[in-house]
Amino acid sequence: MSNPEIKTRVLIVEDEKDIRRFVRMALEDAGYDIMEADNVRRALIEAASRQPDLVILDLGLPDSDGLNFLRDFRNWSAGPVVVLSARSMETDKVEALDAGADDYLVKPFGVNELLARVRAQLRRGVQPSTLIGNYLQFGEITLDLGRRVVERKGEPLHLTPIEYRILAFLAAQPDRVITYRQLLKCVWGLTHGEDIHYVRVHMANLRKKIEERPSQPRHLITEIGIGYRFVY
Repeated sequence: MSNPEIKTRVLIVEDEKDIRRFVRMALEDAGYDIMEADNVRRALIEAASRQPDLVILDLGLPDSDGLNFLRDFRNWSAGPVVVLSARSMETDKVEALDAGADDYLVKPFGVNELLARVRAQLRRGVQPSTLIGNYLQFGEITLDLGRRVVERKGEPLHLTPIEYRILAFLAAQPDRVITYRQLLKCVWGLTHGEDIHYVRVHMANLRKKIEERPSQPRHLITEIGIGYRFVY
Protein backbone atom coordinates (compact mmCIF):
# COMPACT_ATOMS: atom_id res chain seq x y z
CA MET A 1 0.00 0.00 0.00
CA SER A 2 1.38 3.43 -0.91
CA ASN A 3 2.18 5.91 1.84
CA PRO A 4 0.02 9.05 1.46
CA GLU A 5 2.73 11.06 3.21
CA ILE A 6 5.27 10.38 0.44
CA LYS A 7 5.23 13.24 -2.07
CA THR A 8 6.30 13.14 -5.69
CA ARG A 9 9.87 14.42 -5.93
CA VAL A 10 10.78 16.98 -8.58
CA LEU A 11 14.30 18.22 -9.32
CA ILE A 12 14.51 21.76 -10.74
CA VAL A 13 17.74 22.43 -12.63
CA GLU A 14 17.82 26.18 -13.28
CA ASP A 15 20.52 28.81 -12.69
CA GLU A 16 18.25 31.89 -12.72
CA LYS A 17 17.13 32.39 -9.11
CA ASP A 18 13.87 34.17 -9.90
CA ILE A 19 12.72 31.51 -12.35
CA ARG A 20 13.81 28.71 -10.01
CA ARG A 21 11.89 30.32 -7.14
CA PHE A 22 8.80 30.80 -9.32
CA VAL A 23 8.81 27.18 -10.48
CA ARG A 24 9.47 25.91 -6.96
CA MET A 25 6.57 27.87 -5.47
CA ALA A 26 4.18 26.68 -8.19
CA LEU A 27 5.14 23.04 -7.71
CA GLU A 28 5.13 23.20 -3.91
CA ASP A 29 1.66 24.75 -4.00
CA ALA A 30 0.62 21.78 -6.16
CA GLY A 31 1.90 19.36 -3.50
CA TYR A 32 5.28 18.29 -4.89
CA ASP A 33 8.49 17.78 -2.90
CA ILE A 34 11.15 19.99 -4.50
CA MET A 35 14.93 19.79 -4.77
CA GLU A 36 17.08 22.28 -6.65
CA ALA A 37 20.35 22.59 -8.57
CA ASP A 38 21.85 25.58 -10.37
CA ASN A 39 24.44 23.75 -12.49
CA VAL A 40 25.01 20.40 -14.19
CA ARG A 41 27.46 19.08 -11.61
CA ARG A 42 25.06 19.69 -8.71
CA ALA A 43 22.12 18.37 -10.74
CA LEU A 44 23.84 15.04 -11.37
CA ILE A 45 24.64 14.67 -7.67
CA GLU A 46 21.05 15.46 -6.67
CA ALA A 47 19.60 13.15 -9.31
CA ALA A 48 21.85 10.24 -8.35
CA SER A 49 21.48 10.61 -4.60
CA ARG A 50 17.79 11.56 -4.30
CA GLN A 51 16.32 9.91 -7.42
CA PRO A 52 13.59 12.40 -8.34
CA ASP A 53 10.37 11.25 -9.97
CA LEU A 54 10.70 14.03 -12.57
CA VAL A 55 13.32 16.57 -13.65
CA ILE A 56 12.66 20.09 -14.93
CA LEU A 57 15.77 21.09 -16.87
CA ASP A 58 17.09 24.39 -18.19
CA LEU A 59 19.63 24.06 -21.00
CA GLY A 60 21.70 27.23 -20.51
CA LEU A 61 23.59 26.34 -17.35
CA PRO A 62 26.83 28.01 -16.18
CA ASP A 63 29.17 25.01 -16.03
CA SER A 64 27.90 22.97 -18.99
CA ASP A 65 25.02 22.62 -21.43
CA GLY A 66 21.89 21.03 -19.99
CA LEU A 67 22.04 18.47 -22.80
CA ASN A 68 25.15 17.03 -21.15
CA PHE A 69 23.16 16.45 -17.96
CA LEU A 70 20.40 14.86 -20.04
CA ARG A 71 22.71 12.45 -21.85
CA ASP A 72 24.42 11.44 -18.61
CA PHE A 73 21.08 11.05 -16.80
CA ARG A 74 19.73 8.83 -19.58
CA ASN A 75 22.62 6.40 -19.08
CA TRP A 76 21.02 5.22 -15.84
CA SER A 77 17.51 6.65 -15.54
CA ALA A 78 14.33 6.54 -17.63
CA GLY A 79 12.62 9.11 -15.41
CA PRO A 80 10.69 11.89 -17.18
CA VAL A 81 12.53 15.11 -18.06
CA VAL A 82 10.73 18.32 -19.03
CA VAL A 83 13.04 20.88 -20.63
CA LEU A 84 12.29 24.49 -19.72
CA SER A 85 14.39 26.71 -21.97
CA ALA A 86 14.59 30.08 -23.72
CA ARG A 87 15.82 28.26 -26.83
CA SER A 88 12.81 28.32 -29.12
CA MET A 89 14.16 27.04 -32.45
CA GLU A 90 12.76 23.75 -33.70
CA THR A 91 16.31 22.43 -34.07
CA ASP A 92 16.91 23.05 -30.35
CA LYS A 93 13.71 21.24 -29.41
CA VAL A 94 14.49 18.29 -31.66
CA GLU A 95 18.04 18.02 -30.31
CA ALA A 96 16.81 17.93 -26.71
CA LEU A 97 14.05 15.42 -27.46
CA ASP A 98 16.43 13.20 -29.44
CA ALA A 99 18.83 13.34 -26.50
CA GLY A 100 16.15 11.90 -24.24
CA ALA A 101 13.89 14.74 -23.05
CA ASP A 102 10.21 13.83 -22.75
CA ASP A 103 8.76 17.30 -23.26
CA TYR A 104 9.91 20.84 -24.05
CA LEU A 105 8.44 24.10 -22.79
CA VAL A 106 9.72 27.46 -24.05
CA LYS A 107 10.25 30.47 -21.74
CA PRO A 108 8.28 32.55 -20.97
CA PHE A 109 5.67 30.04 -19.88
CA GLY A 110 2.45 29.93 -17.90
CA VAL A 111 2.29 28.11 -14.58
CA ASN A 112 -0.86 26.23 -15.57
CA GLU A 113 0.80 24.87 -18.69
CA LEU A 114 3.88 23.87 -16.73
CA LEU A 115 1.80 22.01 -14.16
CA ALA A 116 -0.18 20.30 -16.93
CA ARG A 117 3.04 19.12 -18.60
CA VAL A 118 4.34 17.82 -15.27
CA ARG A 119 1.11 15.93 -14.56
CA ALA A 120 1.10 14.45 -18.06
CA GLN A 121 4.63 13.09 -17.67
CA LEU A 122 3.93 11.65 -14.23
CA ARG A 123 0.81 9.92 -15.59
CA ARG A 124 2.98 8.00 -18.05
CA GLY A 125 4.00 5.61 -15.29
CA VAL A 126 0.44 5.17 -14.02
CA GLN A 127 -1.96 3.88 -16.68
CA PRO A 128 -4.12 1.34 -14.82
CA SER A 129 -7.30 2.15 -16.75
CA THR A 130 -5.69 1.90 -20.16
CA LEU A 131 -3.08 -0.85 -19.81
CA ILE A 132 -4.49 -4.28 -18.87
CA GLY A 133 -1.98 -7.09 -19.28
CA ASN A 134 -0.92 -6.96 -22.92
CA TYR A 135 -3.84 -4.72 -23.87
CA LEU A 136 -3.88 -0.98 -24.48
CA GLN A 137 -7.28 0.69 -24.59
CA PHE A 138 -8.17 4.21 -25.75
CA GLY A 139 -11.46 5.51 -27.03
CA GLU A 140 -13.11 2.73 -29.04
CA ILE A 141 -9.75 1.09 -29.83
CA THR A 142 -8.18 -1.96 -28.20
CA LEU A 143 -4.57 -2.82 -29.00
CA ASP A 144 -3.55 -6.40 -28.18
CA LEU A 145 0.24 -6.26 -27.97
CA GLY A 146 0.61 -10.01 -27.51
CA ARG A 147 -1.39 -11.00 -30.57
CA ARG A 148 -0.54 -7.82 -32.53
CA VAL A 149 -4.26 -7.26 -33.15
CA VAL A 150 -6.17 -3.96 -33.21
CA GLU A 151 -9.93 -3.78 -32.74
CA ARG A 152 -12.60 -1.09 -32.76
CA LYS A 153 -15.66 -1.92 -30.65
CA GLY A 154 -14.56 -5.57 -30.70
CA GLU A 155 -14.29 -5.74 -34.48
CA PRO A 156 -10.89 -6.33 -36.17
CA LEU A 157 -9.27 -3.21 -37.60
CA HIS A 158 -6.80 -3.85 -40.40
CA LEU A 159 -3.50 -2.03 -40.05
CA THR A 160 -0.44 -2.53 -42.20
CA PRO A 161 2.69 -3.74 -40.35
CA ILE A 162 4.15 -0.22 -40.53
CA GLU A 163 0.96 1.36 -39.18
CA TYR A 164 0.86 -1.16 -36.34
CA ARG A 165 4.48 -0.47 -35.35
CA ILE A 166 3.87 3.29 -35.36
CA LEU A 167 0.77 2.95 -33.19
CA ALA A 168 2.36 0.50 -30.74
CA PHE A 169 5.51 2.63 -30.35
CA LEU A 170 3.57 5.85 -29.71
CA ALA A 171 0.88 4.29 -27.50
CA ALA A 172 3.50 2.68 -25.27
CA GLN A 173 4.85 6.16 -24.44
CA PRO A 174 1.77 8.31 -23.77
CA ASP A 175 2.16 12.08 -23.42
CA ARG A 176 5.78 11.94 -24.56
CA VAL A 177 6.91 13.92 -27.60
CA ILE A 178 8.44 11.48 -30.09
CA THR A 179 10.56 13.09 -32.82
CA TYR A 180 10.40 12.07 -36.46
CA ARG A 181 13.93 10.70 -36.17
CA GLN A 182 13.10 8.55 -33.14
CA LEU A 183 10.05 7.13 -34.89
CA LEU A 184 11.93 6.48 -38.13
CA LYS A 185 14.74 4.64 -36.38
CA CYS A 186 12.33 2.47 -34.38
CA VAL A 187 9.91 1.64 -37.19
CA TRP A 188 12.06 1.75 -40.34
CA GLY A 189 15.60 1.33 -39.00
CA LEU A 190 18.77 3.40 -38.83
CA THR A 191 19.08 3.93 -42.59
CA HIS A 192 15.86 5.98 -42.76
CA GLY A 193 16.69 8.60 -40.15
CA GLU A 194 15.90 11.57 -42.41
CA ASP A 195 12.93 10.25 -44.46
CA ILE A 196 10.27 12.28 -42.65
CA HIS A 197 7.79 12.02 -45.53
CA TYR A 198 7.51 8.27 -44.82
CA VAL A 199 6.16 9.03 -41.36
CA ARG A 200 3.71 11.68 -42.53
CA VAL A 201 2.18 9.48 -45.23
CA HIS A 202 1.69 6.50 -42.92
CA MET A 203 0.47 8.69 -40.07
CA ALA A 204 -2.22 10.19 -42.33
CA ASN A 205 -3.40 6.68 -43.24
CA LEU A 206 -3.26 5.53 -39.61
CA ARG A 207 -5.36 8.47 -38.45
CA LYS A 208 -8.06 7.61 -40.99
CA LYS A 209 -8.37 4.19 -39.35
CA ILE A 210 -7.96 5.19 -35.69
CA GLU A 211 -9.40 8.67 -35.27
CA GLU A 212 -13.10 9.53 -35.40
CA ARG A 213 -12.13 12.82 -37.05
CA PRO A 214 -8.75 12.38 -38.76
CA SER A 215 -8.45 16.13 -39.44
CA GLN A 216 -8.95 16.81 -35.72
CA PRO A 217 -7.14 13.92 -34.03
CA ARG A 218 -7.66 13.21 -30.33
CA HIS A 219 -4.98 10.56 -29.87
CA LEU A 220 -2.27 10.99 -32.53
CA ILE A 221 -1.27 14.61 -32.01
CA THR A 222 1.19 16.48 -34.25
CA GLU A 223 3.98 18.49 -32.65
CA ILE A 224 4.64 20.85 -35.57
CA GLY A 225 8.14 20.52 -37.00
CA ILE A 226 9.13 17.97 -34.35
CA GLY A 227 7.07 14.79 -34.40
CA TYR A 228 4.07 13.33 -32.58
CA ARG A 229 2.55 12.79 -29.15
CA PHE A 230 0.11 10.02 -28.23
CA VAL A 231 -2.71 11.05 -25.88
CA TYR A 232 -5.18 8.59 -24.31
